[in-house]
Amino acid sequence: MKKILFALLMASLLLVTCTRREGKLTFMVGGAPSEVEFWEKLTESFKEETGIPVDLIRQPTDTDQRRQGLVIPLKSKQKDPDLFLMDVVWIGQFAASKWLQPLDGYIRREGFLLEPFFGRVLESADRYNGKLIALPVYVDGGLLYYRRDLLQRFGYRAPPRSWPELVRCAVKIQTTLRRENPNFWGFGWQGAQYEGLVCNFLEFAASNGGGFTTQEGKLCLNLPENIEALEFIVDLIHRYKISPPNTYTEMKEEEVRSLFQSGNALFERNWPYAWSLHQSGGSAVKGKVGIAPLPGFAGKPGASALGGWHIGISRYSDAPAQAWEFVKFVTSYKVQKELVVGLGWNPGRVDIYDDQEVRGKIPHLQALKGVFQTTVSRPNLPYYPQISEVIQRWVNRALAGKIGAKEALDKAQKEAEKVVRAYE
Repeated sequence: MKKILFALLMASLLLVTCTRREGKLTFMVGGAPSEVEFWEKLTESFKEETGIPVDLIRQPTDTDQRRQGLVIPLKSKQKDPDLFLMDVVWIGQFAASKWLQPLDGYIRREGFLLEPFFGRVLESADRYNGKLIALPVYVDGGLLYYRRDLLQRFGYRAPPRSWPELVRCAVKIQTTLRRENPNFWGFGWQGAQYEGLVCNFLEFAASNGGGFTTQEGKLCLNLPENIEALEFIVDLIHRYKISPPNTYTEMKEEEVRSLFQSGNALFERNWPYAWSLHQSGGSAVKGKVGIAPLPGFAGKPGASALGGWHIGISRYSDAPAQAWEFVKFVTSYKVQKELVVGLGWNPGRVDIYDDQEVRGKIPHLQALKGVFQTTVSRPNLPYYPQISEVIQRWVNRALAGKIGAKEALDKAQKEAEKVVRAYE
C-alpha cells in the first residue's frame, strides 16, 4: 500500500509539474537595453492575446557572447530556451548541429504564407538541406550613404552606379575640398580585421560577378572576379587614396559612421542603423544625406551583404506547438510593424515596406526594399566562423599592402579547403 501511495504521489507531482510547464515558453534575446525592454512588452502582448506566458531570458549586447549563451544549453539538449533570435551567420551551424526544429510541418498544416517575406532571404539563409528552419525578424544589408549637398554642388544629379564612377567622383570632390578641409576623404568603409570586412569584401566581389561559392555550392575564394575586386579595394587606399590609411587597422561600423557624420567623407558604406544617427541633433550632415544601393562593376548590379536576426525553435523544446504560436506572432504584420515604428528595425516582411503609415514615419525605408531584394549571403556553413577568420586575415593583409591580392586569396583558398576537409 505504501508503494502504491508513493507512486500516486509521484505521479501527481509530475502532473502538477507538467501542467505548470505546459504552454509556458522561454525566449532568449539580447541587444541594447531599449531592444530588450521592447521585447518584454511584446511578450506581455503575446500572453494577453494567447494566454501563453513567456519568460524572457536576457542576453548581453555583444553578439559573440549571445551566440555562446545559446550554444551551451543547446549542446547539452536542455529544454530551455524554447525560442531565440539568431544572427544570420549562426543559422548554418545551428541547423547542422540539429538544434533547430524544422518549420515546414507547421507551415503545411496551417497554410502559413511565406509570400510576404523576402524570398531571397528565406532561400539563402533560412533553409538548410531543403528544410525551413527559421524566419527573418530583422533584415539588414550594406548601403551607400552619400552627401546630397556636395554631389549637387559639383554638378552630379545622382549617386554613382558603378565603382569606377564612384572613384572618379570621389577623387574630384576630395581634391577640391582638401583645400579647405585637409581631413576630408572620398569614401569610408569597413576594412579592419573582423566580420565586417568579410561583408564588405563579399559586396565588392559579388558586384564583380564573384562571391564565395560556385553554382555547385563549392567554396571558392580565389575566383578571378574576387581577385579583381580585392585589387580594386586595395587601390582605394593605396592608389586612388580616397579611403583613409587606417581603413585596414581601425575602420569598423562606428569609426566609419563617425568619419561621415563629422562631415569628413563624401561616401560611406554602412548598415541602415546609421541613417537615424546621421539625422540626429549635433550631426554635421543632418538633412544632407542620401542613401542608395551599393554600386557594381562594368554594368553588373551592386550587391548588399545580408545581415539581420532570425527566429528559430529549439529541437529540444517541450512546448513546440506554443513556440510556433510565438513565431507566428513575432512575424505577423502587426508585430513587424511595431518593430519598425518602435525600434527602427527593418522588417523581414516585404509588405511592411509599402505600409502608408510606416512610409510616412520612416520615408527612407522604401529605399531599403530594393536593396534587401538583392542581398547576398555569406556561406551558410556549420564551420562558417573558421572560414570567416581565414578570409578576414588574408584580405586584411592584402589591404595592408603586405601581400598581393592573388597570393592572398590563393592562401585563403588553401586554408579554407583544410577547414572543409576537417568537417567532411
